[in-house]
Formats: sequence, C-alpha cells, structure tokens
Amino acid sequence: MQLDQDITTITEGKTKILVPKAAIESKVPPMDVAFFNPRAKLSRDFSIIAYSAFIKKFHGPKTFLDSMSGVGARGLRVANEIKEIEHVYVNDLNPTALELGKKSAEINNLQNYTASEEETCRFLSSFSRKGMRAAIVDIDPFGSPTRHLDCGIRATVHGGILSVTATDLQVLHGLFNDACRKKYYGTPIKTHYADEIAIRLILGCIHLIAARLDVEATPVFVENNMHYYRVYVRILNKSDTRDMMGFISHCRSCGNREIGKERKELCDICSGTMIAAGPLWIGSLFEKEFLKDMLEDIPNHTVDKKCAKTIQRCILESEMPGCYYTLDELAEMRKKSPASLEKSITILQKNGYASSPTSFNPTGFRTDCKINKILELFSSQIPYPRQM
Repeated sequence: MQLDQDITTITEGKTKILVPKAAIESKVPPMDVAFFNPRAKLSRDFSIIAYSAFIKKFHGPKTFLDSMSGVGARGLRVANEIKEIEHVYVNDLNPTALELGKKSAEINNLQNYTASEEETCRFLSSFSRKGMRAAIVDIDPFGSPTRHLDCGIRATVHGGILSVTATDLQVLHGLFNDACRKKYYGTPIKTHYADEIAIRLILGCIHLIAARLDVEATPVFVENNMHYYRVYVRILNKSDTRDMMGFISHCRSCGNREIGKERKELCDICSGTMIAAGPLWIGSLFEKEFLKDMLEDIPNHTVDKKCAKTIQRCILESEMPGCYYTLDELAEMRKKSPASLEKSITILQKNGYASSPTSFNPTGFRTDCKINKILELFSSQIPYPRQM
C-alpha cells in the first residue's frame, strides 16, 4: 500500500485518521478502496456526544464494538476522544481498511484499539456471551441493518446502547413496499414527514426483534441527514410487556394525520379515506434526560456547531405528539408563501396549543393542534404577502 501517494491524513474531532484520497475527492465514496464517507462526519460527531454522555453514567465494562468500521473513523474517535472507554473493538472485511485503522491508532498513540477481520454477525456473536457483552454496539452498514439486528442486540450488555444506521432510503420512503415489509415488517407512505415514518419503521423492527429475544429496546436519541437514518436504543435484558406498535394514518384529502395502535379508515375531519403506514413504533423517539446529558457534554468535544442546535430541538420536541408538519406543506395547502417557523409556532402557542420545532426538518414543527385548526389560525393571523 503506497501511503505517500494513495492515502492522506485528515483530522476529525480531535483524531487524526488515514483515509484514501479517492474517498475525499469523489462525490460518492468509491467501493473499490477502503471505505470512508466524509459526509458522515456530522453523524460521527453525534455519536461521540451520545456515547460520551451515556458512558459517564454507565456502570459496567466500558467497551465499544464497531461491527462495520471501514477505515475505523468512528472507532478511532471513540477510543481517542472518550477517555472513559476502556477498549474499542473494530471489525471489517476489508483488510486494507483495517490496516489503515491500525496505522491511525498508532498515529494517535492508542493502546485500547483492536481490529478483526470477520463477517459482521460472527464478530458480534463472539461478544454475545455473558461477561463479554459491550456497553455500546454500533451497526453502520451499506443499506439496511436488519440482517444484523439479532446479533447486535445479543452483543449489547444490559443497560447498554445499540446504535443502528440505515441508508436504504428508497425502501424506507415507499418506492419498494414489498422489500420494506420483508426487511422492516411494515410499509411506509409518501408524506411530507416521511423521515419520521422511516425512523419509526426502523425502531419498530428493532422493537419486534428485541421482544422475540426477551429484551426491551427503547430509543434515547434519533437523527437523520440526507443520506442516512440513525437510531440509538437502550437495551434492557428483560421481557418487554409494552404494546408500542401501531400505525400512522394519513388523509390525502385534508392532510390530517393520526398515530395510534389501530389504523383509521375514515378521517375525522373531512370523512376522506385514510392510508396507513406501519406497523411501526408509536412510542417516544427521545429520552429527555439523555438529551440533556448530551447537550451538557458538548463543550467537552470538538464537534459541528449544528449538533447543539439539533439536540436543543430534540429536547423541545421530546414530549410532543408524533407526525410533524412542514411550512412548505402548509404553504401548498394555503397557496401562499410560507410563514416563518418562529411566527407559526408562536401563533399556535398563543392560541393554547403545544408546539415546538422538530429536528427532522429545518422548517418543520410539532403541535397538538389539528390540521384544520392550524390552517384556520394561520389564515386569520398570517397575512398575504404584499404584492409588488
């Protein structure tokens, strides 16, 4: 391997990482070199904050498993930037990627970094025995993570965190419903809040698999970007007696949406026919105290400024109803230019409704106000834009 010609060193967070130049220079990370996705830096920043906030309050062996590591960027950062972590185990099937990770570990003077070349589930299964399980398990595949969820859950210690990425956006957005039903046990619908439906389908799948293993899996943090979804769930080795699966029913006629255990056939507002997404997770997406711990821990790390703003939005929406609205969606309905997010939320709050921004969409908000009343309030209190 010609390190001087083919490889470059970048700094992400506080960590130096050796990566192929082609991965930096190409718009899409090439598959014929050791994998590294520079666009996933924000995701790795969130991971550092989440893992650091979690591990500070965790009592037990503080180990981290990265089952599909590529050049090891996430694992290297965890080993180097979270001092409470005792050991990091990374795994990949690409020997070049593993070698780069080892050399990066040497550059950062890491003594707590071990690499292995195994099939993903074989690697995770080697940590599934009592006394071997990890505090944090990371599954970050190309496409769907579903084939690895059983192994990932088994490798996570009681009270630990399992973090899962999905990049098969076309499946989760309703272009291939049969594939989605097979992989995630539910189907999506195309809406302005499709990102939330996708996240809930992933969580629903994890919840069902965990329940089959007599394990409880509860989300503490979720995040999304243009090319991936990522969820963080707390694993408890106890039978899950909760009924957290249901449907999102959506009315194409008036835009009404409802989340509940049963799918609705007719809209309560306009009596139109409703279509349903699911079965999917209908519980909370965030654990508020965990988010507060994340926000408090940010000054200890070198991360993107977007992280704090996003987590602040997560805190605000953590106890809000499901299924957000977007300003563009409402503008289309009203046939007017979108109002500002701040003004829209203020109108709802002044009229006695709960409302907050959402981390899922920069122009999105959550509220307990129904769509017909939202439109009524906005029509009466947001004037037409002046004509030039």
